[in-house]
Amino acid sequence: MIPGSAAFLSQDFGKEEQPTHTYRMDMSAGRMRGCTDGIVAMAQAISKTLLTERFRYAMYSGDYGIETEDLYGQPTSYVFPELERRIREALLWDDRVLEVVDFEFDIPQKGVIHVGFTVHTVFGDVQAGREVNV
Repeated sequence: MIPGSAAFLSQDFGKEEQPTHTYRMDMSAGRMRGCTDGIVAMAQAISKTLLTERFRYAMYSGDYGIETEDLYGQPTSYVFPELERRIREALLWDDRVLEVVDFEFDIPQKGVIHVGFTVHTVFGDVQAGREVNV
């Protein structure tokens, strides 16, 4: 029902926290299995954000995901700080993420960079990482 006047706008609206209850992704089996909440759901949200290439999928807003494809062929002196910035940008839009710190970079093989870091969340700390082809 559409309000008949703008009087409802003078009401005091509050912000309500939404639960983090979500489906549990079983990445190894490629399916959803049950539900999860709290720190496990947060770790899953971090992983999902970092595995989604930003602007590639119409179902996600331009705020979701991370851009990594344009890093291919760039020198590590550019990629390391840029990847750190992009990871922070990708994760800090989520109100549950407080801080992203302790970045560590490794080159396990030519053309691959692994970055590990700690995400401080309202549920606790999550150790996370991502491999990027460069």
